[in-house]
Amino acid sequence: MTASVDARGVAHAELPGLAGFDWPALGAELDANGVAVTPPLLSPEQCADVIEMFDVDELFRSTIVMARHAFGEGSYRYFANPLPPLVLELRERLYPPLARIANLWASRLGEPGYPERLDELHARCAELGQHRPTPLVLRYGPGGYNCLHQDLYGELAFPLQFLIMLNTPDQDFTGGESVFVEQRPRQQSRPIVVRPGLGQAVIFPVRHRPVPGARGYRRVALRHGVSAVHSGHRNVLGIIFHNAR
Repeated sequence: MTASVDARGVAHAELPGLAGFDWPALGAELDANGVAVTPPLLSPEQCADVIEMFDVDELFRSTIVMARHAFGEGSYRYFANPLPPLVLELRERLYPPLARIANLWASRLGEPGYPERLDELHARCAELGQHRPTPLVLRYGPGGYNCLHQDLYGELAFPLQFLIMLNTPDQDFTGGESVFVEQRPRQQSRPIVVRPGLGQAVIFPVRHRPVPGARGYRRVALRHGVSAVHSGHRNVLGIIFHNAR
C-alpha cells in the first residue's frame, strides 16, 4: 500500500482518487436522490489490501456473524484503535467536506450542527460515552445479504457515511446490490438500488435527510441493506464517522 510518513513519524495513506471528487455535485446528488455514487476512491491495490485485512484478527475489536442476530447472512468486523493508516486517512479526509453538507442539512431541519474537525466530533462522542471506532469491513458469500437497518451506535450520530466497494461486480460476484429504502411521511416507501464499481463509494444518510415540502423541509428516514449475493464474494469497507458506545 502506498503511504507517506509525516514529521511525527505517522504513516498516511495516499488517496489520489479524492482529487476527482466534485463535492458540490455530490451534495446536489444527495439532495436530489438521497444517495450519491463517487468516482473511484481507492485503487485496485488498496481494495485488495483491505480485503486481506479481514483475516488479520489483531486489527479488529469485534466480529459479527449476521445470522446469529437475524441481521442477514454474512459477517462484518469493526476495526480497533489504532485504525490502519488507510482507514484513518479516509475517515479524517472525508469528514470535513461531509461536515459542510451535514451542517447545511442541520440548518434546514433546525437541528444542532457538527464540528468542522473529526477530533472535535469524537470529543463530543466521548462526552456521551461513545468511545469505540465504527469503521468496518463486511464480507458476503453466495446467499449473503443484509437486512435493512441504520448505523446509529449511540446518542450522537453524524448524518452521513461512506460505503466503498472492494470487488468488481459481475466479475467477483453477482447480485449483492446496495439497497436503500426511503420512508416519506404519508407516502409509500421509495426504493433506491445502486451498484458501485471497484473502488467507488456510495454516500448516504445514516438516519434521515431534509426533503423540501409545502411547509419547508421535513425529515425523511432512510434505511440501507444488501440484496442477496448469487455467486462469488462481495467485500465492502464502511466508513462511519461517529463512535459507538
